This record gives sequence, C-alpha cells and structure tokens, in this order.
Amino acid sequence: MKRKASAEWKGGLKDGKGTIATDSGVLANTLYSFGTRFEEGKGTNPEELIAAAHAGCFSMALSGQLGNAGMTAERINTTATVTLEKTDAGFTVTSVHLDVKAKIPGANQQAFDTAANNAKAGCPISRLLNTKITMDAKLEA
Repeated sequence: MKRKASAEWKGGLKDGKGTIATDSGVLANTLYSFGTRFEEGKGTNPEELIAAAHAGCFSMALSGQLGNAGMTAERINTTATVTLEKTDAGFTVTSVHLDVKAKIPGANQQAFDTAANNAKAGCPISRLLNTKITMDAKLEA
C-alpha cells in the first residue's frame, strides 16, 4: 500500500506560500506558509498534519488493541500535540504528546492501560516518528 501527498512552494522562506494536496482529494490546494507554521496564520503546516495523522493512527490502533482484549470502545478521542523546537541541529520535532479519552462499557483499567500502551508503541505513525512520545490515557465511566 502506498499513499501520496504533494506540496508546492513558491517564493522565499518568509514571504513565500505553498499548497499541499493529497491524492484522495481531502486536501486540495491547502495553504501553508511561514506564518501558518511559525506564527498564527490561516492555513495548515507539516506539524499539524503529523499531529492529525498520529491522532488518527493511534485511535485506530487502540480500537484494534481493545478488540484483541475483547473490548469495544463507544468512543475514543485522541489529541496529538507535536512540539517543534529550535535545537543545535535546527528546527526539530522534539516530542509528541497523546491525550486520550476513551469510553468503553465494561472495561477495566489494567486492560485499558495495556491496550493504550500497546497502541502507542505499535501504531505505524508512532513507529515512524523518531522522537519522544508521551501519553495521558483516561478511561471514562
């Protein structure tokens, strides 16, 4: 399986603008720029897209892990926060934090914690990212 996305950039780093598109068409000519990446401009940026990919991937992986443990979630809400910092090597994604809330009828905390940790370690996007990944996972009543 292969998935494609493309980006086009026009101009200099600070005054230029770019667009991102995906083959699925979900993103089409989606604006990104210096302002959307390092300031509060209107549009997206690579780190936001990584956060979205990680949140979606983790939620699906957790659903699979729960299924393996005989549980089905009514709801899994995941927010991924990607931290971009300037280091000696240049701008670097230094961490990702997953904030997870799940409502699972009849679940026990230990089984949930095991499933969440397995999903965090096993999700393909987690494995792709060479950074520290932390998580707060809460089982809702």
